[in-house]
Amino acid sequence: MPESPYTVSDVMTHTVVAVGSEASFKEIVELLDQWKVSALPVLVGEGRVVGVVSEADLMAKEEFRDTEEGDPAERHKAGAVIASELMSTPAVTVHADASLAEAARIMARRHVKRLPVVDGVGLLQGVISRSDLLKVFLRDDEEIAEEIRHSVLGHLPVTSPLTVSVSEGVVTLEGALPDRALMPVVARAVRAVEGVVDIRLDLTHR
Repeated sequence: MPESPYTVSDVMTHTVVAVGSEASFKEIVELLDQWKVSALPVLVGEGRVVGVVSEADLMAKEEFRDTEEGDPAERHKAGAVIASELMSTPAVTVHADASLAEAARIMARRHVKRLPVVDGVGLLQGVISRSDLLKVFLRDDEEIAEEIRHSVLGHLPVTSPLTVSVSEGVVTLEGALPDRALMPVVARAVRAVEGVVDIRLDLTHR
C-alpha cells in the first residue's frame, strides 16, 4: 500500500536564519532572541551546513563563569567567541524528501528541537522544527478520510467497500474483510496516514 505522501519539504520553513562560521557570540545571541529560535545553522561557502549553534552551546559561558569544574569540552566552549568555536559539529540534518516520521525519529534520538534541511551536497534548503511536524494534525477530517479511501482502502482485495469516518483525527473503520490477517495490515496503513490521531476498528471477517 502506498505511504502517505507528506515529506519534510511539505512542512519545513523555507526562510531560514543562519550564521557564518565567523559570527560573534553576541551576534548569535541577538539573532536567537530576534527570531525566537533555539538554534542556528552555521554555514560556509555557498551555504553548506557545517554545524549548528544552539542555546545549549551558548550556555557554557554562563555555566562555567565562576568554576573550573565540569566537562573539559564544555568548558572549552565557555571561552569561545565565534560560531565555529561554539557550534556542535557535524550538524544533525535531514533531507527534504525524508518522511516526517524519519525526521521525528532523528529529533528524538539526537535530542534536538530543529533540523537543518539540506540537499545532496549539504547546502541549506530550510529548517524543520517540532512544531512543523505537528502541522499535519491540522489536516481536515474529510481530507484524511479521502486519503484513506483512496490510498489505503482502494488497494484492499475486498468485495464490499469499508466505511471510513474521521472525527478530530480519530479514524473509525467499519465493514467486512475477506481475511482476518488483513486487520493488522489495514490498521498499520491507516495509522501511517499523516494527521491520524488514533484508529477504531469495527471490522468483521469471513
